Amino acid sequence: MTLRHFQIFLCVCDEDGMTRAAEKLHISQPSVSQAIRELEEHYGTRLFERLGKKLFLTAAGEELLQYARHIAGLVDRSESAMRDFAAGSPLRIGATLSIGESVFIPLLDRFRKTSQQQVISSIHNTATLEKALLNDELDLALVEGTIHSPYLKERAFMADELVFLTAPDNPPPHTIAELSRLPFITREEGSGTRELFTRKMSEQGIKPMIIGTYNNSESIKQAVMAGFGIAVLSERVARRELDAGNLIQFAIPGISFTRTFRIVCHINKYLTPAMEEFIGLCAQEGDS
Repeated sequence: MTLRHFQIFLCVCDEDGMTRAAEKLHISQPSVSQAIRELEEHYGTRLFERLGKKLFLTAAGEELLQYARHIAGLVDRSESAMRDFAAGSPLRIGATLSIGESVFIPLLDRFRKTSQQQVISSIHNTATLEKALLNDELDLALVEGTIHSPYLKERAFMADELVFLTAPDNPPPHTIAELSRLPFITREEGSGTRELFTRKMSEQGIKPMIIGTYNNSESIKQAVMAGFGIAVLSERVARRELDAGNLIQFAIPGISFTRTFRIVCHINKYLTPAMEEFIGLCAQEGDS
């Protein structure tokens, strides 16, 4: 197999067909078909099923797609690294919103003061960060939600606790029955906070009345302070408002939201000294 086989395979997947892939690659459709056929013969299994006029990946094709994307990402990264070798390639680190609003910036600031390594940082939900790691668009990610891919490895570095929040003027509920009757403001699907909230509510047989879904904690806090409803957020994220008395936290017997912050990378990722240094910094922060 050659790199060209994987490039053609990826293009067929991304373009949803051999004709469009051939047009994008500026080669003939028979050449695309031949490359796919050679891949299937090499691995001894079908990679696509044709249903009508559409191609669909088989289970084997889905598996190969993960490896092909990683291989293509490594090639792109190696070319970029060689071009930028004199200046040094930037370290690409992502974090979830909850981590981004609490410990991420202090971690980056400490790293910046002790390392000459350039860093490109971004903040997204857990699902988006997982996809970026698999596509080699990130080197490291700090998450609190569940990682589903077997091609990623993770290590915990800090415990975190979510809390129920309400406005000071709203009397907090004291029982699960009272809680189930109140409106909730929540994070979006794909966030670790939403995932944990949904799981804990389900465990108690609660179908929460969600009246607002926001992709940032600041809007959620503002909505709760305005009396729209209650929310579940990291205590770290709400600490300023809690200390100022603009929000109050309450507990419901039988419900707790303990989780861990974790640092994640691809299982095949080579850890540079800069990556190891940042991982060590996260561990120190968790121990402090």
